[in-house]
Amino acid sequence: MYLRSVSQSASPVKDLHVIFKGRFCCFSQEPVDDVDSWGESIEKLLSCKAGQMAFQDFLKSEYSEENILFWLACEEYKKITSPPEMISRANQIYTEFVQTEAPRQVNIDSGTRTDITNNISEPNLSSFDTAQKRIFSLMARDCYPRFLKSDIYQSILQKHGKR
Repeated sequence: MYLRSVSQSASPVKDLHVIFKGRFCCFSQEPVDDVDSWGESIEKLLSCKAGQMAFQDFLKSEYSEENILFWLACEEYKKITSPPEMISRANQIYTEFVQTEAPRQVNIDSGTRTDITNNISEPNLSSFDTAQKRIFSLMARDCYPRFLKSDIYQSILQKHGKR
C-alpha cells in the first residue's frame, strides 16, 4: 500500500511501480507515471487514484488527512442507490467527520454543520454537498499549492514525470 510504503521508508517516495504494483492510474487508464497532469489542477490530481493516494499522504504529513477522506467519502456517498445504505453511510460520515468532536472533524462553518445535523435523520444524495464544496475549496486554495511544492510530489515528478 502506498501510505505504508512512504511512511516506513527513509525516502519520501519509493518507486511507484513497486508501490502501485503495475496498477493503472487515472480513469483513462493512463500509467502511473502520468504525474505531470497532477500539476495542472486539483481536479486532475483527484481524478487519479494514485494522485489521491499521494495527496492523502501529503495531507497526513500536514495533519489534515480528514479533508481528503471526507471528500472521498462524499464522492462514494453520491453513488449510493439504496435508501437504507444511504441512511447508514450518511450517519457514518456525520459521526466520523461532521458532528462536533468527531474523530476526524472537518473544518466547516457552524451554519453548514447545523444544516447537516438538522437533516441527518432524512439524508439525501446532496446532504453533504455544501460541506464537500467548502472542503474542496480549502484543499484547492490552501493544500494543493503546498502539495505541488512538497517533497512527495517533487520526488514522484522527478522519477516519473516527462523528461
